[in-house]
Amino acid sequence: MEEGAQRERGRGAPVTAGAEGRRIFMELGEQNLDAICLSTYRTACKLRFIQKRCNLHLIDIYHVIEAVRDAGLNAVELNAGISVTRLENLVSSLFNQLSKRLPTTHTIDPLQSTVLLVEFILAAVESEPDSRLTVLSVKAMLAVLCGGKLVDKLRYMFSQVSDSGGVLVQSKFDAFLREALKLPTALHEGPSFGYTHTSARSCFPQQKRVMLNMFLDIVSDPPQCLVWLPLLHRLANVEHVYHPVSCSYCRGNGMTGFRYRCLRCRGYQLCQNCFWRGNASGSHSSQHQMKEHSTWKSPATKLGRALSRTLGCMSSREPPHPIYPEEPERTLNLANIVLAAAQRMNEEHALIAAYVNRLQSSPRVDGPSRQDEEHELIARYTSRLAETDGSGILAEIKRLRTEHEAACQLSHQGSTNPNLLAELRLLRQRKDELEQRMSSLQESRRELMVQLEGLMKLLKAQAAGSSHASPSRPSPSSVRSVGAASPHAYMYPPQDSLAGVGGDVREAFAQGPRRNLRNDLLVAADSITNTVSSLVKELHSASHYLFSHPINILPFLTLLAA
Repeated sequence: MEEGAQRERGRGAPVTAGAEGRRIFMELGEQNLDAICLSTYRTACKLRFIQKRCNLHLIDIYHVIEAVRDAGLNAVELNAGISVTRLENLVSSLFNQLSKRLPTTHTIDPLQSTVLLVEFILAAVESEPDSRLTVLSVKAMLAVLCGGKLVDKLRYMFSQVSDSGGVLVQSKFDAFLREALKLPTALHEGPSFGYTHTSARSCFPQQKRVMLNMFLDIVSDPPQCLVWLPLLHRLANVEHVYHPVSCSYCRGNGMTGFRYRCLRCRGYQLCQNCFWRGNASGSHSSQHQMKEHSTWKSPATKLGRALSRTLGCMSSREPPHPIYPEEPERTLNLANIVLAAAQRMNEEHALIAAYVNRLQSSPRVDGPSRQDEEHELIARYTSRLAETDGSGILAEIKRLRTEHEAACQLSHQGSTNPNLLAELRLLRQRKDELEQRMSSLQESRRELMVQLEGLMKLLKAQAAGSSHASPSRPSPSSVRSVGAASPHAYMYPPQDSLAGVGGDVREAFAQGPRRNLRNDLLVAADSITNTVSSLVKELHSASHYLFSHPINILPFLTLLAA
């Protein structure tokens, strides 16, 4: 009888879990999750325990897709039966690949995880009478229980229940939903989330044509039969979120996971364990409306968000899921590439086969005629390879050679053009004139600087003499008397001291008392600066004239150097 039972399991007939299959359910009962009053949270917590106990939270949907493809289940119909041995091989490959990806500090037991998951899947299949293990049941349960993003999992589910045009097939979705809802039924949550014949219709009651984006709305607005699925992923996201506040019931110092705040009782907050079990204290009642918080925000952050919302500078909320194109993406057609490569390989193989046949059919006579024939076949094969591989390189070499010859012809034509030679001579003459004028201006500037330096020495000597002549401060009366007697005694130096200085400077000293020597010096310096700047402008205009005429002056570099 044992051999017969094994044969039944191998053919994928109705299966029953053995006594060892209840071990994971015994561990689940020890968690006391049935004390949670809310059925949605109770179901999500039970599935989260199964997921972590089997290490499925470390496997995302893409690893499941890869394992299913390697097992050859993509080429099998969804309602086809699958043997337990094939299921064990599929699950074993999942966990073996996972153990290779994990770091050395985090290890798992692939064999134990395989046994636990297979036992749970078989128990879920057994939860409904007259059910059997099929490809669809394996895909549905693995897609629900694995980790990763919910949007990616829903996209994979939609690919299994839609047609080639990207439209949901109601019969396929009904079958998929029936297999997925076996999971909460196996956890004794069938009365709340078990399968009914109206479950599929209740998901999209008013839509006749369901596309991908509409199917992904399950993330934000799930139907009643799948309300536990988004909550399962939210539980996984908040497992390590810490709230630095104490629970108003159990007085725990800090909360981890969800935090619930009463909208009626001011400052009343509960941790997730107390809220799920319906605990309340004081004036608070379990009938009060509570708000769920999955993150902790400091008072300063709340104030900033409130001000941003009031001022209207708050960013708009992003959609709950990305928007995908309605039509499915077309696969890349590689027929042309594959055919071209195959045709080329066939030609090469034909040449090699012809050479081999010629060697086999010809007698074993070593002579010059046979060597000539072999050389001819090798030459044909080499020329064929050169035609297929080197055609692009030869064309590129030819193009570069043509461009080089055209450039050489243009340079030769420019070197014999008399107009260009005459223009170059004029430019060179203009350049010599500007250099001569610049040298003369530099010489005049040097002379002016020498005169200014001598003038500054005279002024310093006069200032030193006046300071020695009056070491002490005179009285106001004496100053007035001296000023009245000779008003120009201390205002102007004697005219003999200006000998050897330029006429402009002497004229500046010889004018009346309203002339300022410092202003005269600044005017002289400005005139020198303006003269030099005008020269620089003329040089720039000449260089701009050179660059504004697009001529080829490379052949005349030798003339400029001469």
